[in-house]
Amino acid sequence: MSVSYKKLFDIMERRGLKKYWLRQNGINPKVVDALKNNRNVNVSTIMDICRLLNCQPGDIMEYIPDPPVNPDNQ
Repeated sequence: MSVSYKKLFDIMERRGLKKYWLRQNGINPKVVDALKNNRNVNVSTIMDICRLLNCQPGDIMEYIPDPPVNPDNQ
């Protein structure tokens, strides 16, 4: 399973915001890199971003399930 933050960067682009804006507003550069690379981040970070953008978590991230395992291919 994984997560995609494409929605976050789409919202930011529509609002004319760059990744640097996240850093200017207290989001650690390592966390910005994790977001950019769809890696796990702390829930408190998600809450901070939602507060900054006045949105809900589902507006900035999407759960991507693992593909189903086919027992015949193991």
